[in-house]
Amino acid sequence: MLICIPSVLSKDEVQAVRELIDASDWVDGRVTAGAQSAQAKKNTQLPEDSKAAIEARAMISRALGNHPLFLSAALPRKVFPPLFNRYSIGDRFGAHVDNAIRPVKNSLERIRTDLSATLFLTEPDTYDGGELVIETRFGAQEVKLEAGDMVLYPASSLHNVTQITRGARISSFFWIESMVRDDGERELLFDLDQSVQTLAAAHGQDNEEVIRLTGIYHNLMRRWANA
Repeated sequence: MLICIPSVLSKDEVQAVRELIDASDWVDGRVTAGAQSAQAKKNTQLPEDSKAAIEARAMISRALGNHPLFLSAALPRKVFPPLFNRYSIGDRFGAHVDNAIRPVKNSLERIRTDLSATLFLTEPDTYDGGELVIETRFGAQEVKLEAGDMVLYPASSLHNVTQITRGARISSFFWIESMVRDDGERELLFDLDQSVQTLAAAHGQDNEEVIRLTGIYHNLMRRWANA
């Protein structure tokens, strides 16, 4: 399932994040790449333990925890601490698949990467190129979103970032270990949850069908989830 999630950050929050990270020093983006990805990756990245990264990461983490569409789609068990990258003219990231397991820096924790996320921090009309191209069962999907919007997709997907020819593309990226590991099961739960929410808005939470479908949703969660 590929889903675009609008307004994870407001425009004011995007500006606050950008003010933090734009003034910081950036390093070679290959510091977090696996062996195969490093051969295809050309960009820069904010050091994970820099003061700006820590403060900006906290803002994004709070926003994610309060965003109902993200919570419904991802069913997050663990979220990798958000990272930040910048693609300038000539930068690109060739076709690759994200590592299945990501260690969290300065800890013993590891996260299984069920989902990948890119949160755009640059308005799309300020740069050319930089599309995130994700291979799906329906073919390649190009994604280039408004600042503050996010795309969520299976981490098992082959994907790439096209070369920048004008301006710069700045984003936050991270991975999610979901309570529901299987993408097909997670997609069914998301569709069911969205239908329940639509019915509840139209007919009220105490509607008989809303109550019945809510019960089905939670019983499927009991069957499939690893909380």
